[in-house]
Formats: sequence, structure tokens, C-alpha cells
Amino acid sequence: MSTERDSETTFEEDSQPNDEVVPYSDDETEDELEDQGSTAEPEPSQINREAEENREPFRKECTWQVKANDRSFHEQPHFMNTKFFCIKKSKYASNAIKTYKYNVFDFIPVNLFEQFKRVANLYFLILLVLQTIPQITTLAWYTTLVPLLLVLGVTAIKDLADDVTRHKMDKEVNNRTCEVIRDGRFKVAKWKDIQVGDVIRLKKNDFIPADILLLSSSEPNSLCYVETAELDGETNLKFKMALEITDQYLQKENTLATFDGFIECEEPNNRLDKFTGTLFWKNKSFPLDADKILLRGCVIRNTDVCHGLVIFAGADTKIMKNSGKTRFKRTKIDYLMNYVVYTIFVVLILLSAGLAIGHAYWEAQVGNYSWYLYDGEDSTPSYRGFLNFWGYIIVLNTLVPISLYVSVEVIRLGQSYFINWDLQMYYAEKDTPAKARTTTLNEQLGQIHYIFSDKTGTLTQNIMTFKKCCINGQIYGDHRDASQHNHSKIEPVDFSWNTFADGKFAFYDHYLIEQIQSGNEPEVRQFFFLLAICHTVMVDRIDDQLNYQAASPDEGALVSAARNFGFAFLARTQNTITISELGTERTYNVLAILDFNSDRKRMSIIVRTPEGTIRLYCKGADTVIYERLHRMNPTKQETQDALDMFANETLRTLCLCYKEIEEKEFAEWNKKFMAASVASANRDEALDKVYEEIEKDLILLGATAIEDKLQDGVPETISKLAKADIKIWVLTGDKKETAENIGFACELLTEDTTICYGEDINSLLHTRMENQRNRCGVYAKFAPPVNEPFFPPGGNRALIITGSWLNEILLEKKAKRSKILKLKFPRTEEERRVRTQSKRRLEAKKEQRQKNFVDLACECSAVICCRVTPKQKAMVVDLVKRYKKAITLAIGDGANDVNMIKTAHIGVGISGQEGMQAVMSSDFSFAQFRYLQRLLLVHGRWSYIRMCKFLRYFFYKNFAFTLVHLWYSFFNGYSAQAAYEDWFITLYNVLYSSLPVLLMGLLDQDVSDKLSLRFPGLYVVGQRDLLFNYKRFFVSLLHGALTSMILFFIPFGAYLQTMGQDGEAPSDYQSFAVTIASALVMTVNFQIGLDTSYWTFVNAFSIFGSIALYFGIMFDFHSAGIHVILPSAFQFTGTAANALRQPYIWLTIILTVAVCLLPVIAIRFLSMTIWPSESDKIQKHRKRLKAEEQWKSRHKVFRRGVSSRRSAYAFSHQRGYADLISSGRSIHKKRSPLDAIIADGTAEYRRTVES
Repeated sequence: MSTERDSETTFEEDSQPNDEVVPYSDDETEDELEDQGSTAEPEPSQINREAEENREPFRKECTWQVKANDRSFHEQPHFMNTKFFCIKKSKYASNAIKTYKYNVFDFIPVNLFEQFKRVANLYFLILLVLQTIPQITTLAWYTTLVPLLLVLGVTAIKDLADDVTRHKMDKEVNNRTCEVIRDGRFKVAKWKDIQVGDVIRLKKNDFIPADILLLSSSEPNSLCYVETAELDGETNLKFKMALEITDQYLQKENTLATFDGFIECEEPNNRLDKFTGTLFWKNKSFPLDADKILLRGCVIRNTDVCHGLVIFAGADTKIMKNSGKTRFKRTKIDYLMNYVVYTIFVVLILLSAGLAIGHAYWEAQVGNYSWYLYDGEDSTPSYRGFLNFWGYIIVLNTLVPISLYVSVEVIRLGQSYFINWDLQMYYAEKDTPAKARTTTLNEQLGQIHYIFSDKTGTLTQNIMTFKKCCINGQIYGDHRDASQHNHSKIEPVDFSWNTFADGKFAFYDHYLIEQIQSGNEPEVRQFFFLLAICHTVMVDRIDDQLNYQAASPDEGALVSAARNFGFAFLARTQNTITISELGTERTYNVLAILDFNSDRKRMSIIVRTPEGTIRLYCKGADTVIYERLHRMNPTKQETQDALDMFANETLRTLCLCYKEIEEKEFAEWNKKFMAASVASANRDEALDKVYEEIEKDLILLGATAIEDKLQDGVPETISKLAKADIKIWVLTGDKKETAENIGFACELLTEDTTICYGEDINSLLHTRMENQRNRCGVYAKFAPPVNEPFFPPGGNRALIITGSWLNEILLEKKAKRSKILKLKFPRTEEERRVRTQSKRRLEAKKEQRQKNFVDLACECSAVICCRVTPKQKAMVVDLVKRYKKAITLAIGDGANDVNMIKTAHIGVGISGQEGMQAVMSSDFSFAQFRYLQRLLLVHGRWSYIRMCKFLRYFFYKNFAFTLVHLWYSFFNGYSAQAAYEDWFITLYNVLYSSLPVLLMGLLDQDVSDKLSLRFPGLYVVGQRDLLFNYKRFFVSLLHGALTSMILFFIPFGAYLQTMGQDGEAPSDYQSFAVTIASALVMTVNFQIGLDTSYWTFVNAFSIFGSIALYFGIMFDFHSAGIHVILPSAFQFTGTAANALRQPYIWLTIILTVAVCLLPVIAIRFLSMTIWPSESDKIQKHRKRLKAEEQWKSRHKVFRRGVSSRRSAYAFSHQRGYADLISSGRSIHKKRSPLDAIIADGTAEYRRTVES
């Protein structure tokens, strides 16, 4: 028993998941996890080593080796991998990106190979071969060749057009240029020519061509600012910093050209936030981490020049590794269509076999004894039956519709163009139209069950706006004038009095401006002064223009707001910060910056005023600030009420406070602070403890309220999609509080929603697993599975879960084995069996746990997953696909969404933003989230309905056409003779019945686009597969079979005893064939008229035009002139003219068509009268319905003090710039000395508190 337990992989159950941390679930190894637990991270200082030849790898996994400025190093034999037989290729990828499939030489063979992988195409190729055998065929070879060539040609042209587009996109990216060291100098080179080990130079606003190690830059201490919009859709800047040694020595071209550093690092992987490696140079080694790596796809900002060494290129870069595997996506209807075709194959074989047996029996009973049927062959009846089997395979081949696939492609292509041309999905502001980037998934847009959406840049604009504030218990931000009178319409505040105002800020409360300018309430000025001084924002001042760079958009919004209200942050040095206070510049000594982190949820700054007073200013989440307030805060309750109101309005809130510090108190605290700052172990914990000592007894100033601006129409879109029974899950890398706040803003969550968090879910799943384990007894396999709900019926529930909890719940945490077990291999068969069983049990447990989680999550009305990695996003999508068998759609705008977009059945990219990586990998793209409702509820629904109607009709018309041969067989000795002329068989699907059904598949609509949006409930027919399924297919088969019987037997009966006007009986085979063919063409074309819901001139013209075309071609083919040219191919000379001049033949045709169509009309009438569908009801009353419904936002009732939510303030995803500022590494050298600044004025902002 102990052996079995030891051999199992155990999980760290004692470690509680951290909600604030993004888990490194991507590509982690057991060794890494053990290293995390056993060894401390190396100090970022220089580690003296022996010479390069005596070095040891920095870590076991650091097997990727890079030599600077030495391309021959990477071409050594031991870096070569065998790709195909003796062909070898370097393991280092080139920097060229390839997304195309064909080239000039292999297009034709490869494309034909792919097309013949389709069963129908291969089937018709085999038929073509069979038709060359005279003993088998009764049809001419061109009856198969012409449709086959048409199908192959149209598909090849479409594939070629798609691939040419991919070629152009690849060429555009690969031919971008940058400067690379060549022959000792920087020379311009194309991206595709860059290789691992090259040293490159990048300039401001350049895209980074590969993953590179930052060597130096034009900024102090080789800082480099990058924008990561391509990766995560965020526009706030991140900073990277080079090693001190490379910053010192590698600034000039000649030193960069002679740089011969050697790097050992981890193999290429998809972890965007993690990098481990070592630089060996000058007989020393220097540790490398993610802060020194610039990733492909990012953009250089605010840095004139930087230099880097290429570490990973092309397909090895992290952005490409995160792209996930490109999957060939096919729709649900595609799969069903294939099964239907297989079913038709079975029907074809059974019919052919039955008719072949009938022929063998007929030969034995009749044929052998009828001397006039002797054909000179002495074959046995069974052999004749065998030949007739293949003959019927050929005659009945049109049961398998060769033109089906090409018709489907044409319809999808047309529907794609409709999406591209839709002006209501065109975003004029950025000149961005909607784009269908694939033409194979349109009808699947009408079957979506789940939408997985990113947050930043997808639901939100990633633009923070200062909306309201509460100062000293008074709320500001409403529309009111300087006399505190509210107005519904009022002009925005005029900030022209402020020379530092940016001109973009809109604020409507004139009373707040009056308070600032009058100075009646010192707390108001103190409030904005705090916003101007307590932050880690960096500033560039160019031509008197201030340009702020913040670690998060929230912080930038607050500093910009203070600037507009008269308190402008102007400059900072390592130890000072300069503020313009209503036009007066004052400089303050910065004594300490207590930076933000996810545990503290606050930041503070301690400054000395020009008057010598020491003050601490603090801002943070209300939950942590209120715990540290002085007990005598008179406005505490008023501020709490304001916070509740702001949270109810889904604004992101932040509390501001301060305290004065005595000189002696600060001196004592500063000693502890300095000691903690240089601690060699657990430095962060020590600093946090010291921070706690000074951040207490704070005086509350008020609270800010920032709006994380949603994209226009997001709540409306989500509301309509919910009414269409589509569930929306938000998957984001943002913090839990921020994601929850956006959930309320876009109305995924409401005040009535019961929210379940990770710990709640873990407990529910643990209980469910225990119950399932208890039920697993001896008779478990005989008992039906029990699907009990996790929650009682009723109530509105939502699930909010972080990436760490997701790993914990889904048992995705990386396992650790003991080192002893690692070396212990199973020695006996028993040990091997026990270990195998243990592994299977673990896999079964994991699978059951994941299924339970999906079942639980799907019971919730909304699911928000935050702090998740790109791999986890894809994993969540895959779980729903796997266990719910539901159609999924993923929508995002950054490279971190690419894996999710590729995993979902349909991927949508938000274009028009800075990041285009998601768009490049998507199936559809547009500029705004709100266009999703039109894409699904209009284009998706229409496409689904059109495709289903097309398929039902297509199968019907082919069965009606082909099964006439079956009935004819009973009267021709089962001899595989065709009932029609050869040219009619060839052109039936190509000309006589193709255009009307194509136009129906392109243009038909049951209700208008406005009514489709007004009644989202119409969408459910696609989710439930109501319009095309196996039942519908067999109904079409039965309808076609009955039609074929009528088409054959009514003319057959009419021809039994007939006499023409001239006294002759035109009951010959050729006239009979013309009569059936004419009735067939008229029947199937009028039938599509009955199926058409949306009539246009084009539809009517195509129906009557197809009938006219049939008669025109038939009279032409039956003329004597064409018979003279090709007598063997055109044998029905004069048949049409002779037969169709007889009135009773026309009567026969009309009677046949009437008998075929009247029952259909009767059934349709009864169905619409007695059992009308939702669309039938809307069609009936569409004239009195309004064209469009005005969506009304849910009425919100604010209940004071009831809201338990807290709207979080996102300082940044990591720590801010405080360490950078304190160290002075970001500050330019030329600064005014402190004693040059005149410290005048009095302490205007002091506030005393009576004890």
C-alpha cells in the first residue's frame, strides 16, 4: 500500500493559490519547481567564474547557446537536426515567417492531393476511370469529367487567391528592415536575413524583429521603454534595462562589432514573463532575466536608439510560441455533411447491389430465353449482374452530389463578402471595416453557445478617465455650475487659466474649480496635491509639453487629472520632485517611496516640504486604507457612502490619506528602512514589515473615482447575446478586483448576482468528487450516471476564478516527485503494473475533476477567469469544447489571445488597435466588440439558415433526379440504362438547377436584419441544430424519392396508351425521357420558389431563366445541325420538337408538376397556420413591428451602504517604477541642484487633527 502511494504523483495541497499571481503553467518542468523550493534566486550581481572553457551551465535546462557576432558557431554539426533522411537543418530557426501553404512549383500537385482527400472528389475520379470500360458504362465519360473539372477548378482558384494573400502578408513582414552588424559596421538588413547571434540596432517606434538581449541604449543606464500592445493589447509602457557591464562597454559601433559574449539560456518556450540565462564575457558571468529581454512584436518607445543581441528568431520567439498550433477548422455542418455523404454511399451501394441481383435473376428467368436479346456474349447471369453492379454505380452516381462542395464554397465566399461589405460593421474613426479572413466558417456563426472574451482592449478601450471624487465628505463630478446648481446640459469646464492643462480633459463640475481657485477648503487643494506627488510616473518635458509615462493607465489618469486641476507634476530626480501648484513651482525632498505591490494594495511617499515639515502621502484600496486610519476621522462615513455609490456606478475607486511625521519618529523609522533595504534574504517581506510601522494613524482626505471606459455598446451587445442563449466568459490576465469591476460595468454581473470564488468552487468540487467516489461500488457500472446540479434552482450566480485557483482545481499544478523516486525505475512486472494503474487513476481523477468543473461553471450565468496565462485561456476553451460539445467563439486583441483564438471553433480579432497579432490569427475581425451582435445574430443566423435550406433542397433535387433511374429499372430488365439523355445528366446540376439554389444560399432571409437584432431568441434554432440534421436529411430523401416516383409513373401511365394528333403513338424512349426531364426541371425550380422567403428580381429571374435555359439548350441539342457535326454525341435528333408539339404531353408535364407541388403547398400552409415557428410569427406581423428596438439600460437603484463590492485600483501588473526612481538609474545627469531652488512660500496644505 505504501509503495502504491509513494509512486503516485503528489500535489502541493498545503500551498494556497495566490489570487494576485499569474501562474507559470506554460512549459514548467519538475526540475524548475524543485529549484524554486530548494535554491534561492541568484543575486543580480556579477559572479566571478573561470574562463569560458571551464564554465558550467547556469542551470540544467539552459542548453540554448548563443555566440555574439559569430554565425559560423551556430552552424556547427552538433547544432544540426536531421529533418528528412540525410537532409539536416540547424536547430536555430531563421527569422523568416511562413504562413503560406503553396509555392509556384508544388501548387498543382499539392492542391490536387488535398482536394482528392475529399471522399466525393476521389469517388468521382474512380467513376471517371470506370466510365472508360465499355462493358460497364452506359453513360458517356463527359457526364462525369465536366462537373469534376468545374469543381476542382473553382476550388483551386479560391485556394490560390487565399494563398496569394498569405504570401503578400508574409512578404510584408519579412521584408521589414533594421540595422545589423556586418563586417564591423551597421548595415540595413531585412528581417528575414537576421540570425541568432546578430547584434542589431533599433530606433524609436521600431518594431522589435526577434527576441533580443538588450545590450545598451541612448537612455541613462541603458533603460529602454517598450509598448507591448502586440502581446497583450495594453498601451502603457514597460521598461527594460541592460546589464551594467554592457551599458558601460557597448555604446559605440566598434565595441559592438567586437563584442564576443557567450550566452547559455533556456530553450525556446512560450513564457512571456520568464527568462533564465547567463552571459559569459570578459571571464565573468552575469545572470539574465526577463527584464533584460525585448520580445518580438513589441515597439520601442521614448528611446532614441537601443542595441540588442538576437537570442531567439522566427518560429522560436515567444510571440510565435504563444500562437499555438494552427488548427484546420471545419464547421459542424461540414462534419454532418460528410456523414450524410457516407450514408448516401451506403444507399448507393445497397441500391446498386439490389438492382444487380435483380438483373442476374432477370437474365436467368427472361434474358437467356429471349432470342431477340442475344448480344453475342455467353456470360453467366451472375457475371452480367456483377457488371451491372458497376453500371448502376455509374448511373446512380448523382446521388453523391459532386457539385455540392463547390456550391457550398461559392455560397460561403459570397457570405464572406457580405460581411466585408457591411457598412454597419465599419468603424469610420479608424477606417476599419469588418473582415472575414476565412470563407469556411460562416454558418457556424449561427450556432455559437459560448463566447470567450479578453478584457483589456476587447471589452474596454484601456482608457482611464477621472470622473468623480469625494473630498472631505463632499462629492464632486456631477453636472453643476459654480453655485452648486445641477444642470442636465452644461458646458465643460474651461481650463484655459491653467497653462499646463492638456486640452483633452472633460469635466463638468464648475463648483470644484471654484473651490480650488478660492481656497476656501484647504482639503481640496491638498487632495490634488497628493495626486500630483504620490506616484511613480516618469515625465518627459519637450518644448514645454509634458508627456507622462505611467506603470498603469490608472496612475497616468490621476496624475493627468491633478495636472488639469492646477497641480502639475513637472520633474523628478533621485531625491526630489517638482510640482507646479496653481502656477507656483515648488520642489520637495523625497525621503522614501513605499511602492505598490499586490499584497499591500497601496503606495506611499514620504517628503520634506520646503518649510522642513515631513509628511507621508498614501493612496490605496479602501479595504487596506480604512484599517490604517486614525480613529478620529470625521468624514469616514461620508467617504464610505461615496465609495458605495462609486462602486455602484462601476467606477474604480481609490482612497487618499496623509499624516505628518515628527523628525524623531522618522529618524528611527529610517534606520529600520535602510536596514531592510539592504537585507540579503527576504528583502521584500522585511520592507513590507517596515512600511506597516509608518503607514498608520492616517488622516483621510477623500476618494477618487476612475472610469475604465468600456467600448461603445458593450452592455447592449452582452444583453442581446444573453437573450440569444449565448453565455459569455471573460478570460483576462488582469487582477481579480479589476475584472470583477468590468463585469459589473458591462452588466455580466449585477447586485443580485451571487459570486462564487476559487475557494468556494474548490470546496464544491471536492464534495462532488467524494460523493462520486462513494457511489463507485460493485454495481457502479450498472447504475446510470447521476448529473446532480451543483446549485439549487433559481438565483443568478457567477464564477470568478484566478489562474492559480484554476490550476489547483483542474489538477494542473506541476507535480513533484522525490529525487529518490526519480532514480528508481520499476524493476519487476508488479511494480510496473502498480505504477501504470496509479498513473491511470490520476488521469481518471483529473478528467473527472475537469468535467465537474465545466458542469459547475456552465450552471453559472457568467464566468470570469482572471490572472490567467495564454495557455490557460486556451485550456478553458478546450475544456468546454471537450466536455460540453458546444460551439465556441473566442475574441481578443493581443498576442496573449492568439492561442485561445486558434483553439476555439471560431476566432475573432479586434482590429484597429495597436496590436494586430490576434487579427492575423483570427477567422473574422472588426474594430469594436459591439459588432459581434451583428456578426452572430444577423450574418451568422442568416448564413446558417441559408446553408441549411441549400443543403435540404440540394439533396432533395438530386434524389428526385437520380431515383427516376431506379423506377425505370423495373421496366428495362435492370439493365443499368439511363432514363435521361446523356447531356441532360451532364448539365442538370451545372446549369438547369444550380443558379436558383445558389442565389437562395446567398440572398435568402426569413426576417430583416433589424428584426433579427430585435428578437435575439430567433438565434436558438442554430444552437439546437433544428434546420439541418439526420432527421431533416431523411425527410429530404423521402421527399425526393416520392417526387421521383411521381415524375416517373405519371408520364409512364400517360404513355401506356397514347395516340398523337397525327395518329401515331409517340411513346418512344426518347420522348419519354424528354417528358420526365421537362417535368423535373420545372418541379425542382418551382419547389425552390416555395422554399424562398425573401424574393428579389434576381431570384425570380434565376428560376424562370433556368427553365427557359433548359428548353433553349434542349431544342439546340436536338437539332439536326448539331447532330451532323457530332452524330455519336447528339442522338436525340428532333425528339424535343416532335414530343413537345403534342398538347397532351404538356398536360402530362403540368399534371406531374402539380401533383409534386400541391401536397407541399398544403403541408406548408397547415404548418404555418397550426404550428408556426417564431420566425413565421414575426414574418406575419412584420409590417406592424417597429424596424428597430431601442435598447434600454437596466434601471439601477442605488441603496446606500448596501453594496459590498469594492472597485479596485490597478497600479500596475507588477511593482511600479519606485525602485528605478530611488536608484536614480532613470534620471538624466543634468539636473538643477537642490540649493539652487528657492524655497519660498508657506505650508499651505497643513491640516491639524485634534486628539
